[in-house]
Amino acid sequence: MTTSNQEKSFADATAVKALSSHTYEAQFPDDWAIGSVPHGGYVTSVFLQVASTHFQTTLSTQKQPHTIGLHLDFLRRTQEGRALFTVKDTKLGRQTSVIQITLSQDGREEVVGSLTQSDIASESGVSFDTGFKLTPAPLPVDLKNLKEGKDDNWTKSGPMPFADFRKATTKTQFYLPRNGQATWSWSDEWIRLANGERWTNESVGYVVDMFMMPVEAHLQLEAAEQKAAGAGQGKTRRFWYPTVLLNLDVKKALPKEGVEWLFSRTTAKQVKNGRMDLEIVVLDAEGQIVAISNHIALAVDSQRNLAKRNTGNSKM
Repeated sequence: MTTSNQEKSFADATAVKALSSHTYEAQFPDDWAIGSVPHGGYVTSVFLQVASTHFQTTLSTQKQPHTIGLHLDFLRRTQEGRALFTVKDTKLGRQTSVIQITLSQDGREEVVGSLTQSDIASESGVSFDTGFKLTPAPLPVDLKNLKEGKDDNWTKSGPMPFADFRKATTKTQFYLPRNGQATWSWSDEWIRLANGERWTNESVGYVVDMFMMPVEAHLQLEAAEQKAAGAGQGKTRRFWYPTVLLNLDVKKALPKEGVEWLFSRTTAKQVKNGRMDLEIVVLDAEGQIVAISNHIALAVDSQRNLAKRNTGNSKM
């Protein structure tokens, strides 16, 4: 159950093949993983790709190409290699349709999801400006200068901690406020794919799960305090942050050719007893909301990621 170590583009890594009208196959490569487990946002994007393919083929007459809502429950750890997606057409409607998708590997149901489809371009009805804005507002940015490393407010980040363990994080470039984040409770970033690929409607699933983890800042502070106090070597503990569930509300379809840059603000209201909430708001370069996502995630020792799987019933 292993794949080639050759690195794959995001488009290749999330490609799916139809086995029948309601079953699809993907291959999870090892370089889009955290430790031994495919990254949750990457897996979310494959779900979006399955839905997109299903509505381009089996359900093409519905003319509902866009996922506007998604809910995923991560039941068990996924693994690199072959992945089977089984689709159930739950409700086919004129304005929206709902499908259920189950991801299984080696006979284990690992992730189950419900996805709502529509055609964002043809949506009509009452519209109001609610006046919502991120508070405080994100720092101003010049994306041309940012790409060249010359922006006044933002700068390219170095690798995430333990990047060799968090291989999926090396696929992206993170640009963070030059003077640090404004608070412990959230982090702002501009993000782009390192290989020059562009963000698409399907890759938004990856964007909403790829950010500087709020736990990491606290762990680094803890290590620095221990070192200063002479209480230890000042080493940061290595954690894994498995997603328990992920919700996605898509507000805007990206252009067919995709976009190079997206902004996200990730907020954690509470981190307690190894469990945390996460809210992610994604904006495009014009400051329009692309998507809002909410997660329940765990913070556990990284050894749980690498532990041997129980045959037929591997849990997180």
